[in-house]
Amino acid sequence: MPDRKPSHTKEQIEIQGVNLTLCQPNVINSEWIGQTEILKQILACWLVVNERDLPLTPRLVGVPGIGKTALATAAAKARDQELYIYQCTADTRPEDLLVTPVLADNGRIAYHASPLVTAMIRGGVCVLDEGNRMNEKSWASLAPLLDHRRYVESIVAGISIAAHSNFRCAVTMNQDESTFEIPDYILSRLQPTLSLGFPNSENEMAILRYHLPFCSAEMLEMTVDFLQKSHSLKLDFSTRDALNLLRYAIKRIAQETEHPLATDAAWRESLEQCLGAEALDLDRMAQTRSQSLGGQTLPMGFSDFFFQQGDLLRPSEDDDFDDDYDEDDEIDDFDGLDQFGDDDTDGTNNDRDIPF
Repeated sequence: MPDRKPSHTKEQIEIQGVNLTLCQPNVINSEWIGQTEILKQILACWLVVNERDLPLTPRLVGVPGIGKTALATAAAKARDQELYIYQCTADTRPEDLLVTPVLADNGRIAYHASPLVTAMIRGGVCVLDEGNRMNEKSWASLAPLLDHRRYVESIVAGISIAAHSNFRCAVTMNQDESTFEIPDYILSRLQPTLSLGFPNSENEMAILRYHLPFCSAEMLEMTVDFLQKSHSLKLDFSTRDALNLLRYAIKRIAQETEHPLATDAAWRESLEQCLGAEALDLDRMAQTRSQSLGGQTLPMGFSDFFFQQGDLLRPSEDDDFDDDYDEDDEIDDFDGLDQFGDDDTDGTNNDRDIPF
């Protein structure tokens, strides 16, 4: 396996007569806590059980901040391989993904390999982070890499680059509205789909303690209780949200030396500032979102824009103005008015004083 320690000088390699400057690997010293089953699943995707077998490229799916990148990082660490992370965006171009031309000091064009291509050459692990932000043109440049061919073509440098046998890849995707839809021919190459869920309370507490060992037990317990309730209400507050909340609350307490803030006051202030005022009432927040998403509530009518819930002038939810209507009823059931709103029987609207 390649050495995981990055050097201080940038490595260069020649491929088909073109010198490529490789980038440095990411060094992330963190532990994966809990949810061992999904870690086993991603490691299974990267196994090769026969000389004719190929590794899989899984897509890791979950809400933002739940630990998808951390999971891939832990898998790379378990395999003792270098880690390279490429952040996908809506304006990512094929040359950004592969080989980028750069004007060197001598006025000539130098070619720099991306984290993905560097991982291919060095036999490392590449995480394409937030892959569902990337456009189809960029995904198309990766099609031969993600199937049995395992190579890419750089139009800019005019070379083909084959992947090392130890090269592994995973793609993270957030479960929210993406900038671009990934085409089916790419999705068929990104298999299987591994869904990452929320940790249980014990693991959530362990994660927070690992990252914030200096945080008080009281504040940790308040945060875990908040997270567990939000999970039960199907609200997408994540461990990342909790860490930011706690860090800000701790800093506010440390800042107020003359007039110390109480723990619960600092925590609530941080909750509002980090996650919004609506997070102070999770039950109401869940109900509001359920209504906006078409949950267990009646659709809004015209009266909803003028009357508050419970207003005497607002029609009741039990009112049904159509129950007594029969399409076979005669016209005289409507007090002698015809379909034009008058009392004539000639089919015209002759009563000008009656609004139409």
